[in-house]
Amino acid sequence: METAAERARFNMVQQQIRPWDVLDDRVLEAMASVRRESFVPDAYQGLAYADIEIPIDESQSMLPPKVVGRMLQALAVKPGDRVLEIGTGTGYVTACLSQLGKRVISIEYNPGLASEARARLASAGLESVVEVREGDGLAGPVEGGPFDVIAVTGSMPTEAALPMLQGQLAAGGRLFCILGVAPVMEAVLITRVAEGDFRRAGLFETCTPPLANVVEPDGFEF
Repeated sequence: METAAERARFNMVQQQIRPWDVLDDRVLEAMASVRRESFVPDAYQGLAYADIEIPIDESQSMLPPKVVGRMLQALAVKPGDRVLEIGTGTGYVTACLSQLGKRVISIEYNPGLASEARARLASAGLESVVEVREGDGLAGPVEGGPFDVIAVTGSMPTEAALPMLQGQLAAGGRLFCILGVAPVMEAVLITRVAEGDFRRAGLFETCTPPLANVVEPDGFEF
C-alpha cells in the first residue's frame, strides 16, 4: 500500500519538477527514489516535499526540489563520473548525485551539518559511495580531482572562486553554480571544452542563500 510520503514524492516529481522543464528520465527516477523526508530537519518534516527552501541552520537552507532537478539535469551526471559537491547541507543533493554518478565527494563548512549528513547518508545505505569532508570547498582545490561534475549548492555573490573551481574540471567536465546577490541571481553551467577553454550558459534566475564563508563583494552585507 502506498504511503503518504511515497504519494508526496510522486507528486513532487510530477507537479513541481517535471513542469519546470526537467524531462531527463534518469534525473526524475533519481529524485523519485531518494526519500527526501530522510534529509529534512525534524521540525520541517511536514514540508519535506513542498516547493520551498527549507531552513537547515541559521543561514543555510535546502534548495527547492525543482531547482535540484534543473541542476541535476544540467550537470548530465553519468555513471562513473567523478563528482564533487560544495555544500553538503543535509545530504539530500549528495544522495541524488550518488544515484546518477555513484561516487561523490562532498565538502561541508559546518562540522555539525557534516556530521548529521554523514549519519543521514549512512541511514540511506550510501556511506560506501559518498564521502563527506569538513572544510571550505572554496579555499582551494579538493583532493581527488579532476572532476567530471562540480555542483555548488549555495550562491556565490562574486566570481572570485570560479577560476579555482574551473581548474578542477576534467576535459568535458561541468560546473553548476548560482551567481549574484539577492533579489536576482543566475544559475550558470560552465563546461570545460578544452584546456583553458570554457563554455558558459545561463540557465535560470533564482535566489538562494550564499555558501558559508564565501567571499563577499566590497561594501556588501548579508
